Amino acid sequence: QVQLVESGGGLVQAGGSLRLSCAASRRTFSNNIMAWFRQAPGQERELVSAINWSSGAIYYYADSVKGRFTISRDNAKNTVYLQMNSLKPGDTAVYYCAAGKRFTVLRAAYDYWGQGTQVTVSS
Repeated sequence: QVQLVESGGGLVQAGGSLRLSCAASRRTFSNNIMAWFRQAPGQERELVSAINWSSGAIYYYADSVKGRFTISRDNAKNTVYLQMNSLKPGDTAVYYCAAGKRFTVLRAAYDYWGQGTQVTVSS
């Protein structure tokens, strides 16, 4: 089992920044894809970004966040980050960290999930 714990969410004004963290209880080489999803009220959970934990290769940014969000990882700390800049009200959602065996945009393919952290962007 792998436990994922997100932190760093909060309330921020439009144009502001937040950095989300996802701390993993341990790494497993079989679940080497780390991803950030988000879910706004009444909407489907969508993939925001994904990274290969071992190589650092970045697989994906959603079009809506390209140029504003950056995913990264710190292997020594077993932590994945999502730096969010130039935040917009449309970024308001619960953000979830997930771990999976292979890259996919499909949430069902990810084996482990955090509890989520709320990000609220005011206009």
